Amino acid sequence: MEIYISIILASLLIIPFALKTFSPYVWMDIVYFGDVVRILVKFVARRRRRPLFFVLDRFLEQTEAHPDNTFIVFENESYTYACTDKRSNKIANALQSHAGYKGGDTVALFMGNEPTFLFTWLALAKLGSPVALLNHNIRTKSLLHCFNCCKAKVLIAAAELKEAVEDVLPSLIEQGVTVLLMSKNSDTPGIQSFSDEVEKASDDPIPRSFRSHITFKSPAVYIYTSGTTGLPKAAVVNQNRILTALAVLSSNGVVSSDVFYLNLPLYHTAGFVVGFIGTIETGSTIILKRKFSASQFWDDCRKHNVTVIQYIGEVMRYLCCAPKKDNDKDHKVRLAIGNGIRAEIWKEFLNRFGNIQIREFYASTEGNVGFLNYVGKIGAIGRVHFFHQKLFPYTLVKYDTERDEPVRDANGLCIESRKGEPGLLVSKITNLAPFAGYAQNEEQTERKRLHNVLKKGDLYFNTGDLMRIDKDNFIYFQDRVGDTFRWKGENVATTEVSDILTICDCLKEANVYGVQVPGHEGRIGMAAVTLKKEVQFDRHKIYNHVVSCLPSYARPRFIRMQVI
Repeated sequence: MEIYISIILASLLIIPFALKTFSPYVWMDIVYFGDVVRILVKFVARRRRRPLFFVLDRFLEQTEAHPDNTFIVFENESYTYACTDKRSNKIANALQSHAGYKGGDTVALFMGNEPTFLFTWLALAKLGSPVALLNHNIRTKSLLHCFNCCKAKVLIAAAELKEAVEDVLPSLIEQGVTVLLMSKNSDTPGIQSFSDEVEKASDDPIPRSFRSHITFKSPAVYIYTSGTTGLPKAAVVNQNRILTALAVLSSNGVVSSDVFYLNLPLYHTAGFVVGFIGTIETGSTIILKRKFSASQFWDDCRKHNVTVIQYIGEVMRYLCCAPKKDNDKDHKVRLAIGNGIRAEIWKEFLNRFGNIQIREFYASTEGNVGFLNYVGKIGAIGRVHFFHQKLFPYTLVKYDTERDEPVRDANGLCIESRKGEPGLLVSKITNLAPFAGYAQNEEQTERKRLHNVLKKGDLYFNTGDLMRIDKDNFIYFQDRVGDTFRWKGENVATTEVSDILTICDCLKEANVYGVQVPGHEGRIGMAAVTLKKEVQFDRHKIYNHVVSCLPSYARPRFIRMQVI
């Protein structure tokens, strides 16, 4: 008997060493799976609560539990949870008593990074209104298109964006849209001042009955994505999806004592969902910046004792390209969460700024699949394993880049890529992993659905991203497919830019594409153009047209003249 006991004890001692040698990531996989189960249990529990539990309710819980905790720090001002709650109440009360607003109306928010953005979203959530998050860089045609996508009845704009609103005002007035400006006065007919009304409004709580019509399938926000073709599309982010997003930061170990540095645009998923919604769950403090600044980044982190930062690939490169200082490692940042960091920048960042845990992840605004690099493998966007694939079925399929479509076999089914080979990432559309599509755009919604992938009748979401999985089950981003490129952290749809260019009188055709520039992330715009017969190239007119119609990141920096 003693021999058997000795064998069992020896086996128990050997197994951990054997696992570490032959399966070095198994313990991390187990911990990660435990986190996923914990998140799912909490999510299901919240789904079962009555009355229905939404993100707003989590904010109200935090406010009740920690009213005096600092929620937002912006420039020289700070706002507690209680103060934020009252500010949002004032906006909600001012709006619900406004003749141009009806309960549940979709409202478009045209504003940069500032506390009022967050106050207004919370106010609209209290009134049961979906919110369209408009990119404050877009103008004229693109702005009007994005506004119309979600059929908004009200536009709330920042005072500094008044001129941009005036450019599309005739169309808005024609549609009967109520236009409110966050200022104390407005001298433009058709644009009403709103800040003065907010100041006079009560800060009494908004009754739950105002949002009693909301369900988990109701849209919470519309977030715009350039996708692969044409003008921006409004991805529908419903209440269920945004409730799931509460877990983004907490699943990465962020807690209430953390200080979160938010300098990414709030109109994007990264800034709004990961930064804002994520901190509502954890009860952390947000250090909110108008925009990213490499020169101010670390000074801000030291000043505010920042512990968690958020990034996209370009942010990390800019930080590494900034002049080196003796105090580069003098900070309290322990965690960086984001996506798009290249392997060489990853290494350089750690060497220069210290032992910061980097949590690279993969996700998209409208997509139904995501990955997390919980191991910290440099260069990988995540790790795949059996449990993940069972919960959220996905695969990589062979893709023909010339024909711009998946490769299919004689039976019309897609062909799965082997390990080590690049393939198009597709994810099965299920109740657990739905695809809500784009507002008022069934054609583009259908283009993202891929039918008959592994068997007849199945339905998958086409991410538009080429990936590769290595022998250790780490997944790596390879490239984007379709007519799009990325510059300055923004997706640029070449069709949209081409359409804008060909409005110019002198241009017959314009073919826009992205080209690589040494020392920069992504690709910069180039346009190959042909002139109309007997017309001269008017560079001044084209320049003024491009500047007025396209945001800076979408403007072609190079033009090639083609002769037919």
